[in-house]
Amino acid sequence: MKNEYPQEIDVIPHTTVPMPDGTRLAARIWRPVTAVDQPVPVILEYLPYRKNDLTAQRDATMQPHLAAHGYAVVRLDLRGAGDSEGLMVDEYTQQELQDGYDAIAWLAEQPWCDGNVGMIGISWGGFNGLQIAAMQPPALKTIITLCSTDDRYADDIHYMGGCMLTEQLGWASVMFARNTLPPDPENVGEAWRDMWRERLRGSGLWLKNWLAHQRRDDFWKHGSICEDYSRVNIPVYAVSGWADGYCRTVFRLVENLPGPVKGLVGPWAHRYPHIGEPGPNMDFLSEELRWWDHWLKGEATGIMEEPQLRLYMQDSVPPAGWYESRPGRWVAEPSWPSPNVTRTPFHLGADGALSPGKPGAKGRLEHHSPLWVGMGSGKWCAYASPGDAPIDQRREDAGSLCFETAPLTEPLEMAGDASVVLRVSVDRPVAMLAARICDVAPDGASTRASFGVFNLTHRDSHETPEALEPGKVYEITIPMKHVAQSFPVGHRLRLGLSTSYFPMIWTAPEAVTMTVHTEGSYLEMPLRTPSAEDDRLAEFAPARLPPPLAVEVLEPVEEFQRILEDAGTGKVEMQIGDGSGRLRYLDNDLTLYEQGYERYSVTGDDPDTTTGETEWYFEVARDDWSVRTETRTKLTVDAHVFHISARMRAWEGEQLIEDLTWEESMARDFQ
Repeated sequence: MKNEYPQEIDVIPHTTVPMPDGTRLAARIWRPVTAVDQPVPVILEYLPYRKNDLTAQRDATMQPHLAAHGYAVVRLDLRGAGDSEGLMVDEYTQQELQDGYDAIAWLAEQPWCDGNVGMIGISWGGFNGLQIAAMQPPALKTIITLCSTDDRYADDIHYMGGCMLTEQLGWASVMFARNTLPPDPENVGEAWRDMWRERLRGSGLWLKNWLAHQRRDDFWKHGSICEDYSRVNIPVYAVSGWADGYCRTVFRLVENLPGPVKGLVGPWAHRYPHIGEPGPNMDFLSEELRWWDHWLKGEATGIMEEPQLRLYMQDSVPPAGWYESRPGRWVAEPSWPSPNVTRTPFHLGADGALSPGKPGAKGRLEHHSPLWVGMGSGKWCAYASPGDAPIDQRREDAGSLCFETAPLTEPLEMAGDASVVLRVSVDRPVAMLAARICDVAPDGASTRASFGVFNLTHRDSHETPEALEPGKVYEITIPMKHVAQSFPVGHRLRLGLSTSYFPMIWTAPEAVTMTVHTEGSYLEMPLRTPSAEDDRLAEFAPARLPPPLAVEVLEPVEEFQRILEDAGTGKVEMQIGDGSGRLRYLDNDLTLYEQGYERYSVTGDDPDTTTGETEWYFEVARDDWSVRTETRTKLTVDAHVFHISARMRAWEGEQLIEDLTWEESMARDFQ
């Protein structure tokens, strides 16, 4: 691909961008060599993930290509991350957003910039791209946001449907560990040690911050652009994947943003589409260039004449904890909500039937799920790692209250967000319910197509939850994750309802029994009729990548996701291994080691035994300089309180220079 580059580029491995208060943020820049005389637009990606190492391999798959096609690409580390000065004390702080605003102004004034700036980012960078766009910096003309959210409470790694996700602990632990990493002495000089110690002592325990806000208050409204979509008035391209945790955002942005907007959702997990898994990946570098060329250079690329929303319609597949690729086809939607989609009720019957058409007979079905229901759920936000997709759901179904259609006599396709409307009563003041749609093959294999979870105390509001009255019948709606999925002839649709879904969500304070009143209860499916526009879609070309970054693998990562069960005690546990192993980056001779472990367990039918534990190990070294850190976090619970125990240790060489511990207790707030 290198020979196809139309322009020669310069790479500036390290420079700094000054902030108004004197703090300097670290950046890496790729730009055409001619930019010094012929200014070009800037594309900014703004992250806390260390340009020198953690994102270096991924950056090499993108930034050189964009620079060679006439853009200056800037990878900027947040204040307090990588080689940037200052301190990072939480995600999406006002300081972070203001720094991004000020960086855009500074970049627009550089002699190699023509005054036009775009932002792109996945996950954190997709979040702050939307948030900074809402601040309306004059030079920011457009953004591409991938795997991001417009609502930090309702649709992020912290809470879903008002239920606390255990990935809140997992993600807090990742940042707890990464915040212990030092800047590079080769870039910041002797100041590195003081900068490092400031981070070790000052970044804080983010899990405590997040557990202090268990309902949708001002803490989460900050940075949630859904509070006022009109603030984002520049063109937006929103991208995600069905295996990602954030695909729902694409639909809300297409529906609600006032300016030009396009959406794209593929089969991928939490990845850029050109390196997307499960496959097929796509030539996203060319797709984004068409967007940038249209909005930053004013060129006619035809991208805005194409359908507003493009979705990957997944075929039925057998259940598996990992997929290399998902068969299917691309479909087109002119808008969202789509004229091709009809919301269709499937009624819950007292006999366990799931039927379109007329409601079934009255019935009262009582159910209490064992606390192991959810162990087969996979990860809320998958990275296409072995085991992070939901496995065969037959055991989950056995522990759930299930409703099932007759074998399909015609194929069905859904596109969008199903929902479950239930008339339900429970026997406890706090209850969490989970709903799953499964594709059941003739041989009985059960593949999860979509799911939703809901905290019934949030039935009227995420801001003001209220206790349930045991025995009282409530009508509640469980929103489910968007998906485009086909169901073939001979298969059945199965709806599974459960009173627990750990470790996807934290267990309720007490074991719950629910009673579903089938009259008036139904699954609402977004059934799609194929469109003639589908057949007119141009095919995406396969991904093309620049040459990879030169990296030596010194030690492979331990990557796994296991489910263990102790038949003697009744303890069930999910174990996860993740990281990058030990790598040496040949361009800067930096060695990085990253390995993490997570464990989530519960014993028998006792919610008080619910436990989450994490460990992360990092090392950074070059020649005779080395540092390493270990962080551990444990979250336990009783009926009233979350208990956090955490420890962070850091060594310079063989000398222990920091050993900090935290013991915190946070009251459960309808969780």
